[in-house]
Amino acid sequence: MTDETRDTRGGAEPASVEGYCEPRFAKVKEAYEAILASGEDVGSSVSVTLNGDAVVDLWGGHADAARTRPWERDTIVNMMSVAKGASAVCAHILADRGLLDLDAPVAEYWPEFAQAGKERLPVRYVLDHRAGLPVIEAPLPPGSIYDWDAMASALAAQAPLWEPGTKSGYHILTQGYIIGELVRRITGRTLGSYFRDEVAEPLGLDYHIGLPPEHHARCAEFIPARKGTILDREALDPDSLLARAWAQVPPDIDFNSDSWRTSEIPSGNGHGNARAVARLYGALACGGELDGVTLMRRDSLERAVAEQHSETEVVLGRVYHQALGFVRNSPPIVPLGPNPRAFGHHGVGGSVGFADPDARIGFAYATNTMHARLDIGPRAGSLIEATFDSL
Repeated sequence: MTDETRDTRGGAEPASVEGYCEPRFAKVKEAYEAILASGEDVGSSVSVTLNGDAVVDLWGGHADAARTRPWERDTIVNMMSVAKGASAVCAHILADRGLLDLDAPVAEYWPEFAQAGKERLPVRYVLDHRAGLPVIEAPLPPGSIYDWDAMASALAAQAPLWEPGTKSGYHILTQGYIIGELVRRITGRTLGSYFRDEVAEPLGLDYHIGLPPEHHARCAEFIPARKGTILDREALDPDSLLARAWAQVPPDIDFNSDSWRTSEIPSGNGHGNARAVARLYGALACGGELDGVTLMRRDSLERAVAEQHSETEVVLGRVYHQALGFVRNSPPIVPLGPNPRAFGHHGVGGSVGFADPDARIGFAYATNTMHARLDIGPRAGSLIEATFDSL
């Protein structure tokens, strides 16, 4: 179906909404049309699964800031920290298979990590952001974010900034390197290849951590907003944890470069679309199994999404209901519908994916237009509200 909507910015072809929407979920389509008509969203996709079946699969707008390339069915985009949820899935699959003990020290699997007083730091503190390693303090060469061994070695050598377990600090990028190194030490595979082999290919997900070059042409341009966001370095206190967390990120970083897209940065550079992420969370909403593919047993999933704490984390000053790698429903920053047990992960700029295990809903919204907010914002919020209004 194609429904023309008004583009308020002028000078470009009108935005359009394409795809499928069950009549019962017409409110979601209406909300999505309004978002594109407002001009606040250059291009995006939204998808909802119910009981594992796709009931909404819509996309629209444009894949570039100049609005010359239409967003197609197979367009994918950088969804930023939505990747943290995908990375957590990999860790919990290993735990489900008895290959990773969440209460064991990280150093049991990665001996070098025992340096600087970290010999007893448990895996679960990495997953729930209480490891005390939100920043890398050692000066590293520019571009080290793309050098896996450099980042892993620096984290192995560093002392925690606080006693692990005593406070929470959002590990913006460092969490993914630690989880990824655990995956590599246990399986011999990188986190991106493990996710591909064990999750994406079995479930048929067009989501990638480390995007192969052959997919770059269909990738939407990520349109950053720097002023008023965590990317606005000039506005940050240089001594703050947030500023220090960005120290390994080049000041002129291009989120559309081949380097960013191709590298595996498991906390921040997953590329995909709403259809893929909603299906992933649809499997989790159905107890960890979908269409004959079992990601993890129900008890392992319940352990993964159990709340660990709800304290104010010290990097961005936000309050999350934090699970093991996932964020539970945490209004007003991350509102995920009416169910407190809903869980998932958002990405800076507006993308989000989550599961509601009680409603058996999987939801995702993937946008190329970053907003200047720290919460999930009104675009995703209106789509989530419309989804639950339709039940």
